[in-house]
Amino acid sequence: MDTSYVENSSDSRRKSLRSVTSETLVARWRAAFPVLRARVHGKPLVYLDNAATTQKPQAVIDAVSRFYAQDNANVHRGVHALSQRATDAFEAARARVQAFLHAASAAEIIFVRGSTEAINLVAQSYARPLLVPDDEILVSAMEHHSNIVPWQQVCQQTGAVLKVVPINEAGEFQFPEYERLLGARTRLVAVTHVSNALGSVNDIARITALAHEKGVPVLVDGAQAIAHVRVDVRALDCDFYVFSGHKCFGPTGIGVLYGKRERLEAMPPWQAGGDMVRSVSFEETEYMPVPHRFEAGTPNICGAIGLGAALNFISAIGPEAIAAHEQRLLSHASAEIQWIPGARIVGTAWHKASILSFVIDGVHPHDIGSILDREGIAIRTGHHCAMPAMQQFGLASGTARASFAFYNTLEEVEQLVEGVRRVQEMFQ
Repeated sequence: MDTSYVENSSDSRRKSLRSVTSETLVARWRAAFPVLRARVHGKPLVYLDNAATTQKPQAVIDAVSRFYAQDNANVHRGVHALSQRATDAFEAARARVQAFLHAASAAEIIFVRGSTEAINLVAQSYARPLLVPDDEILVSAMEHHSNIVPWQQVCQQTGAVLKVVPINEAGEFQFPEYERLLGARTRLVAVTHVSNALGSVNDIARITALAHEKGVPVLVDGAQAIAHVRVDVRALDCDFYVFSGHKCFGPTGIGVLYGKRERLEAMPPWQAGGDMVRSVSFEETEYMPVPHRFEAGTPNICGAIGLGAALNFISAIGPEAIAAHEQRLLSHASAEIQWIPGARIVGTAWHKASILSFVIDGVHPHDIGSILDREGIAIRTGHHCAMPAMQQFGLASGTARASFAFYNTLEEVEQLVEGVRRVQEMFQ
């Protein structure tokens, strides 16, 4: 008896079941985000600008609202019940971040406003005191401005030199050049985990291992990675890791600097004020131990609490499930966009996160974005705060960028593709 038909039918049913299960899960995830039910210009919102900022689940909104409604007080200062509850919730959020990053201690987690502030803190507190003229800091050609400008500033302040590790035409980090640039004058490597403009995923463990062979510490900009890949700072062995809450479904104005404890304890405070001091007189000041010595003034308490809720939400889904679904979206979008006449994908690294940058011959990226917006489709256009990378690809006007999150669907990818096809036809 020929059983191939039965076997093939069974395979089809299994694939169909997996698809239905996946769609059911995505629908459940989407239901947690109120804004995804919005309409824009009379059309259902298709939100594909997640690399700029992510939307917030109801659990995060509720956590922030609950704090202000029930527990609002300052932290670390009061003996009354509200202050104690606020302090407990704030420090619980720190512990949540520690667990999410697999850090060795909660003392290695410093709350800041975002990745930008975290990088500036390391630049001014760690790098500036040790740099002398002709010392070198290495960055890559794919960096966000926030991981370029602070190092330019500290080089100007100290006479150090900024060196750039090149990328190839696919947008991939070039290890032979990196190893050549690592030298006796290298004092720090600062590199992105995932490129916000190209989607390239860097091999951070390898980058760190090569730097450590030369005794060079490594800072990783994890702003684009934190919501898309599993991050284990001890496995990566990086010295510093930074990310922003709003990139991982948390509030704006809150971010994290992870630092190995021995690094942080050797660093002087960057900002001074209340709550980061143990005792103060007009003659001298004694600072608090880490992490509090780097958190001057009243912190973004509700932001930290909201971030903790966001990380709980991500953990409940699981980084593997998130990555698998987002890769499915990216693969489908890439395959469809590349067949549109005149369209070209920018950033074709072998290992990519869910970022799709593209251009259309003869069409300004802003026109692409504006036309798609009329269809309810939100993407980003321009340089994406990565002008050096755009210059390398000869893109004076930048690109159009669609960036996916786990709550996006294949149907939304199809809407994007159809919208891009219409744009191309309009400018034929």
